[in-house]
Amino acid sequence: MPTFQLTKPLTKNIGPQNIAADIDCYLGNGGYRGWRKALGMPPDNIVKLVQDSGLRGRGGAGFNTGLKWSFVPRGEGSPAVKYLVCNADEMEPGTFKDRLLMERDPHLLIEGMAIAAYAIEARTAYIFIRGEYHLAAERLERAIAEARDQGLLGANIQGGDYSLEIYLHRSAGNYICGEETALLNALEGRRAIPRAKPPFPQVSGLWGKPTVVNNVETFCNIPHLIEMGADWYKGLGRGEDAGSKLFGVSGRVKNPGTWELPMGTPVREIIEQHAGGLQDGLKLKGFLPGGGSTDFLGPEHLDLPMDYDVIGKAGSRMGTGTIIVLDDRTCPVGLVLNLSQFFARESCGWCTPCRDGLPWVVEILQRIEKGHGLPEDLELLREQAARMGPGNTFCALAPGAAEPIQSALKLFEQDFIDHITKGCCPFL
Repeated sequence: MPTFQLTKPLTKNIGPQNIAADIDCYLGNGGYRGWRKALGMPPDNIVKLVQDSGLRGRGGAGFNTGLKWSFVPRGEGSPAVKYLVCNADEMEPGTFKDRLLMERDPHLLIEGMAIAAYAIEARTAYIFIRGEYHLAAERLERAIAEARDQGLLGANIQGGDYSLEIYLHRSAGNYICGEETALLNALEGRRAIPRAKPPFPQVSGLWGKPTVVNNVETFCNIPHLIEMGADWYKGLGRGEDAGSKLFGVSGRVKNPGTWELPMGTPVREIIEQHAGGLQDGLKLKGFLPGGGSTDFLGPEHLDLPMDYDVIGKAGSRMGTGTIIVLDDRTCPVGLVLNLSQFFARESCGWCTPCRDGLPWVVEILQRIEKGHGLPEDLELLREQAARMGPGNTFCALAPGAAEPIQSALKLFEQDFIDHITKGCCPFL
């Protein structure tokens, strides 16, 4: 067990020199020690370790990672073929954390996936990457080849009985491909539409076989977790949730970017200390705590810790942990319109509330933003947001798109009213 206190495992290899760009540098900095250790452990022990650590999925839902793995049938009598899939289709508005990991430390992802595949007894894994991430794809392809050349992937890894192949698949799809079952359909070469659940992918996923889908940041937590242990991982957090996380900030702040910080870091610290606060002359009006498909929170929530349950109780979701800042000189109607246009364009069209509801929302918001809105339009927006809510659609695209709409109507209702009564956008 290493004796040093590692506090930033996700970015320990990422610096000005990008020391982990090739496998020699990665190995020289302790890379693949977790993988070698895992190969000497029973797969069930790895699953339990990850479950006990409290690692929650970093893709948005925050489900316990080890618990998710435990649903895969393993051992004698289980299906011989299983799959592991990395969701690298990072298209959530305002989110750019996984790109950093793939471009700057590709071997960390490869190592984390190898350990996860071994734990669920999968011998084939796929990285489903956003089509626009050209540099990340190039570096991952090179990392896979380097790992195979070193005997860390391929047949009879490190002289043992376990074999694993990892393949990179470039997405040609839209935002919907980030939904895990639509991703699996796309990976199979079919239309990217969500599947009804159950059955869940852990039982019947890719080509009908047991499959685990996790996102990039989740896998990147695994190597150091295996090496350092569950207690160490729990100790990284500042609140109820364990580990560290990549938090980001976009909007009119002085230093937009992404940083690895302990889970439970307060919103105020992220925005004011790491992002440098708002640009001169601007005041905070609100923020989306976890990307474009989360509910707005107000300035009174700045001191909340960025933990899944805490943000949930405040009326939003931590999502991807990438904060979108709304200042007092930016029109909230225009911001919500911009997000709604994105979600309407990216809908797969599989269910009515999403296919027809989102374009209608866009039409209403455009009227209001141009100064042609009517008082009854606000009630129409509320009705549409409710109809697109959880339980009314196949997947979470439309419910996520409804969150900034419904919360903006609560927090910034006067701005909507001003657009209607003044016949123009007051922020122009």
